[in-house]
Amino acid sequence: AAARSANIHDFIETLPSGYDTVIGRETHVSGGQAQRIAIARALLRNAPVLVLDEATAMVDPESEAEIQEALTRLAEGRTVIVIAHRPAVIVGADQIVVLEHGEVRAVGSHEELKDDPHYSLLLAQSAVGTAHAGTPRNPEEGHND
Repeated sequence: AAARSANIHDFIETLPSGYDTVIGRETHVSGGQAQRIAIARALLRNAPVLVLDEATAMVDPESEAEIQEALTRLAEGRTVIVIAHRPAVIVGADQIVVLEHGEVRAVGSHEELKDDPHYSLLLAQSAVGTAHAGTPRNPEEGHND
């Protein structure tokens, strides 16, 4: 059930030994598949609190959609702390905390923060990053990560 909820069951069934396959030298998984396996493991642990650090970073759009769907199921009935640079990942959060250089700059829901200058900057930077996806950043340009 956990693998199905994490959108990874069908992939596992294609592995040479199914659920008994050892991932390593001869069998490799993509970043998105590894993330979904980690989500399935978290579902099995049934932890009341989860910390997700850039859970959808560095995956293709299709994998990201599958991971987001699995994370939505994983979050049900749990406290989830999501660390993300991309607002699309956190828009549905109950509370968003905007940090800048280690200091809290804003707290609230997406709706509450829309007019906040720090959150607006994050949204604008994300829009620019999306528009230039795959384009290397100019190291001369300053940015607040």
